[in-house]
Amino acid sequence: MSSLCVSETLVPTATSSAGMQLADVTRPENVTTITLDGHGDVQLVADRYGDVGAQPVIFLHGGGQTRHAWANTAASLACAGYCVWIVDCRGHGDSGWAADADYGLDAMIADLGHVVAATGGLPTIVGASMGGLTAMVAIGEGKVPTASRLVLVDIAPRIEAAGVARILTFMKAHPEGFVSLDDARDAIATYNPHRPPPRDTAGLRKNLRQGADGRYRWHWDPRFLDHAPHPSTTTEEVLLARRLTAASAITIPVLMLRAARSDVVSEAGLQELLTLIPHAHAVNIADASHMVAGDRNDVFASAVLDFLPPVRRESDIDFGGRVPEAAMPRK
Repeated sequence: MSSLCVSETLVPTATSSAGMQLADVTRPENVTTITLDGHGDVQLVADRYGDVGAQPVIFLHGGGQTRHAWANTAASLACAGYCVWIVDCRGHGDSGWAADADYGLDAMIADLGHVVAATGGLPTIVGASMGGLTAMVAIGEGKVPTASRLVLVDIAPRIEAAGVARILTFMKAHPEGFVSLDDARDAIATYNPHRPPPRDTAGLRKNLRQGADGRYRWHWDPRFLDHAPHPSTTTEEVLLARRLTAASAITIPVLMLRAARSDVVSEAGLQELLTLIPHAHAVNIADASHMVAGDRNDVFASAVLDFLPPVRRESDIDFGGRVPEAAMPRK
């Protein structure tokens, strides 16, 4: 592919057993579930993996997902020596639902600020789709000044309307829920027919909740799909302009991981990102597609690990107003 920055294609490792569904990694013993105060009295739930004094990495999931999409990646990175935070975004998973149904970008950014502060360090932020947009704008607008690196997982300032519409159609389907976990698995398989369905549906239990009627429903606030409480100020044109401006202001190291089968980030969208952030590095992930509810995002893990700063304890870092050596790009 033509590029403004060296790009490459990464083939998922042989540990992939079913598309993005990877074999479970043994959960480390030092995992703590934490409840944080988010914006507007919304409680955020996160799992913290690894030594609290180690270099922090924050993972944000995509719309309709939960923190468990990153669980295997978190376990692997914790074993490599990092302190990893995987977070349920507001209205998702075990985090609280916004009483005022505010799931707009500014609320998400404010929540991220609380999470970054809780790490007490200079975190790398990894964001998939919605989580990536949140992190990109937050960093570009200076809302999380201690962030040291950014990984965007299949997201760019300019996204493809058709791909977004397909995702929203999937998310809005089955409001009545599913009779069984097998039915939910089949719905995912219909959405992504090229991806082999998981042999074991147990992992879906973390993404669905069984109601009093016995049916399984995705574990997000359905009002999230109408996430802008003031639509007149959040048209796509306004949001796009904001994303473009924010991206152009980012100075920290950036890695863009694009799913080769993505219908959300086009080649043109990728090249625009590399123009806005000329120091960014892009990697295509072969055979991967845009992530949705029920997915694990582990197919991107090895590229994330390669991009992270060398393992270093935060107690060894000089916070004297500069980005430490550990937060600078590897040569």
